[in-house]
Amino acid sequence: MTLQIPVLKNGRSEEPVAVSEAVFGQNFNEPLVHQMVVAYLAAGRAGTKGQKSRADVSGGGAKPWRQKGGGRARAGTTRGPLWRTGGVTFAASNRSYKQKLNKKMYRAGMRSIFSELLRQDRLLVTDDVFPGAPKTKELVGKLKALGAESALIITDALNSDLCLAARNLPGVEVCTADSVNPVSLVHSEKVIVTTQAVKNIEVKLG
Repeated sequence: MTLQIPVLKNGRSEEPVAVSEAVFGQNFNEPLVHQMVVAYLAAGRAGTKGQKSRADVSGGGAKPWRQKGGGRARAGTTRGPLWRTGGVTFAASNRSYKQKLNKKMYRAGMRSIFSELLRQDRLLVTDDVFPGAPKTKELVGKLKALGAESALIITDALNSDLCLAARNLPGVEVCTADSVNPVSLVHSEKVIVTTQAVKNIEVKLG
């Protein structure tokens, strides 16, 4: 089955574009979408925090004083966590926060997000979003005409004029159909997609 998504031009609905219901007509799978968002955010964490344990601190090979007869507590090394020059008790080490997410799960989650955006009328399809020059004012006017002052703009290929016009606008993000991520889709009030980008998304997630 196919769905008809209206294409907006100058604020009016033009001839709709036909898309597959298998991509834009799925039920919203909240647990899967939550897992995708968590995995995406976790993959962006650096995980470079590092401290030295008693095994990593240099020195401390010699016993500081004899075992008995000195009147002091027993000590085998000066690099224990109780010493000023010692290591950390539970030292943090470099780690990866990445979580495994199968390709089938990722595609199913993205289909779920796009379907929910369409149901909530947050998905707009138009080719009338490219400014004639890298002018922020011109892009603001186009977004106002579409009723989407804060939006994620998805195109089939990066347009230099569009990127330059949008880079100073808070809440406006530009990406391609191949680089769109679930976090940007979920957080955006409106998602503006070009007709060619819709077809690319359908091929990628189909």
